[in-house]
Amino acid sequence: METENHTMVTEFIILGLTEDPTLCSIFFVVFLGIYVTTILGNLSIIMLIQRSPQLHTPMYLFLSHLAFVDMGYSTSVTPLMTVSFLRKRTAIPVAGCIAQLGSDVVFGTAECFLLAAMAYDRYVAICSPLRYSTLMSSRVCIILLVISYLGGGVNASSFTCCLFSLTFCGPNEINHFFCDLPPLVKLSCTHIYVAEISPAISAGSIIVITLFIIIISYLQILHTIMKMRSREGRHKAFSTCTSHITAVTLFYGTVTFVYVIPKSGHSPDHIKVVSVFYTVVIPMLNPLIYSLRNKEVKEAMKKLIARTQSSF
Repeated sequence: METENHTMVTEFIILGLTEDPTLCSIFFVVFLGIYVTTILGNLSIIMLIQRSPQLHTPMYLFLSHLAFVDMGYSTSVTPLMTVSFLRKRTAIPVAGCIAQLGSDVVFGTAECFLLAAMAYDRYVAICSPLRYSTLMSSRVCIILLVISYLGGGVNASSFTCCLFSLTFCGPNEINHFFCDLPPLVKLSCTHIYVAEISPAISAGSIIVITLFIIIISYLQILHTIMKMRSREGRHKAFSTCTSHITAVTLFYGTVTFVYVIPKSGHSPDHIKVVSVFYTVVIPMLNPLIYSLRNKEVKEAMKKLIARTQSSF
């Protein structure tokens, strides 16, 4: 039955990852540990960059914002999912569901733009080192950061507007561990084609544009590195990019699978597993990727630890 009042359903039930009591207990411990590690790891990266003068460069400015975004990304999803493992029935109000979807899209989109900005930074540093201070000035960095967060807000508005256009007057069980748009569209008792296609176009366009910037940047970087005569110089240039390439591959691979590739061949459980990876696991891995595989971060960490120990 159709109704003009889309608030007829006042809450949604999150079905979560599993209903098995044993698995719920295990998952609660695992995901709580992941969330705590995510917050501590990203917070440590932010504090390390703030307290280390040698890291006060555009690259690490973007990295500190990436750490902030990862904390927000994980926080928008993981706490509710973790709590759901302790309850037989996890309900979330319609307004709460919209807020969760919006925050998830804001941080996820901002991460896309930040990864693109970091790729551009590496391109300028390696391909145009003499113009680096001009091309990556404070003003340029601020503009890139504003674009990142503004892009997140615009994309989130696309998702939430589509959600507001839907009417929910029947089943209210979301077959997911958070309020994502595709399972919500399936619950709608009105079929609105634009609500399905508009977010896909919006998310797909952002993924394509930012990934295009990253690919072009690294093709130029590769071209420049191959022209270097010094083997040591080539190795040093490559080493500054490996952490970022790893993060880009993990993030874009999973996000593309969920939001761009057609869903017809994917089961809901399959999508859940991939979604866990990009919303929960990757925000935890990024601090490890950028610290364990980055010589400058490791040296700054050693100096900070030495200064801290000497002060006692």
